[in-house]
Amino acid sequence: MFVDLQAAETSGLRAAMVDRLTSAGVLTDPRLREALLRVYREVLLPHAYVRVSGPGAYPIDWRLLDGSHPDDRQEWLDLIHTDESILLQRDGEPLDALARGPVTGGHMTSMSTYTPATVDALQVLGLAPGQRYLELGPGPGVSLALAATMTGPGLATGVERDEHMAAFAQRSLERLGVGATVIEGDALAGHHARAPYDRIHSGIGVPYVPPAWVEQLACGGRMLTTLTTQTPSWPGQLLVTRAGGGRLEAVLQGRPRGYRPMLGYQRLNALDHRARIKADPGTARPARLAPPPDDAYGFWIAAAYLAPGLVRDFQAETMTIVAPKDDSWAVAGPGDGTVRVHGPRDVWAELEEVHTRWVEAGRPETYRVDLSDSTGIQSVTSGPGPKELSWSLPPLATVPLQMP
Repeated sequence: MFVDLQAAETSGLRAAMVDRLTSAGVLTDPRLREALLRVYREVLLPHAYVRVSGPGAYPIDWRLLDGSHPDDRQEWLDLIHTDESILLQRDGEPLDALARGPVTGGHMTSMSTYTPATVDALQVLGLAPGQRYLELGPGPGVSLALAATMTGPGLATGVERDEHMAAFAQRSLERLGVGATVIEGDALAGHHARAPYDRIHSGIGVPYVPPAWVEQLACGGRMLTTLTTQTPSWPGQLLVTRAGGGRLEAVLQGRPRGYRPMLGYQRLNALDHRARIKADPGTARPARLAPPPDDAYGFWIAAAYLAPGLVRDFQAETMTIVAPKDDSWAVAGPGDGTVRVHGPRDVWAELEEVHTRWVEAGRPETYRVDLSDSTGIQSVTSGPGPKELSWSLPPLATVPLQMP
């Protein structure tokens, strides 16, 4: 195990982070608590980009913190022990000679996961000693290092498609001495050589479950991934279990956050419409539907599929939903029973219809996903009954595997 001369300094920060997560009710697994205390985050996250530009600014201005530089060290240490996602790589850049200080342009292609999401995912998976673990898209290897600490050396494998990040993560993991391995490759193919796996965790969002992941899941195993749609507003978390005899159970539920989608998957955004919406919110009309609460995750995940092409502007003063490709939007309220709509697509009417169907279906919070269809169709249903909600996941082949 890696030992730093300043371990006392960083151990206090790790302990404070763990206590914060425990007090918030996020961290409950004693094994994971011990792993969080043991894994040196400063080894895995030796630098961090900080965004300087405000929302919507382009190109984006960044500042790179170098953890080895005395002028950056305290800010960097505080940052990597927060709950925030740590930004590490722009546009697939090499990571062995980054220059600290201001930089302009580019998009983040690798980062650590928001810490509570990492904790939640590893607890849902229920890691235990002796389990074979596969991490798909491990990035810098934070969750992979935690998993390896919990399962034991030689059992945790990561598959990372970016050659620079794969090499970077492997060097860091070797310094930690946790016995995890990162392999450069296509995460969508999993890693057949070490299959089957007792636990599979995807750090990337996919619109459709890759067949290789299902094939590589052991009996009694669990797999966790984000199911992504074109909207980043309403992500879904899919938990797949393989029972004795090979029978699969897959349960989808809406979540407040999800992992970034696989490379090449184009999502919608509302930023380009923000100024126009402010200048012309639309024509007011009575609304049958009051703005649903943010935590009505069962409704919002259904809306992501049954009213596709919508995205929410979470920074708007009142609930604002945009259909960017249709130049349409809806601005709710505030609290007066009206909604303002603009464009050829009545966005709010579509949400009203989905909400009515969701209520008639019994307000489902979880959905079953059938991964066993021999034709490759992955269908989603809310449960038995004439009013059930249902849809199919879009085939993976429609998503480019490489950036254009």
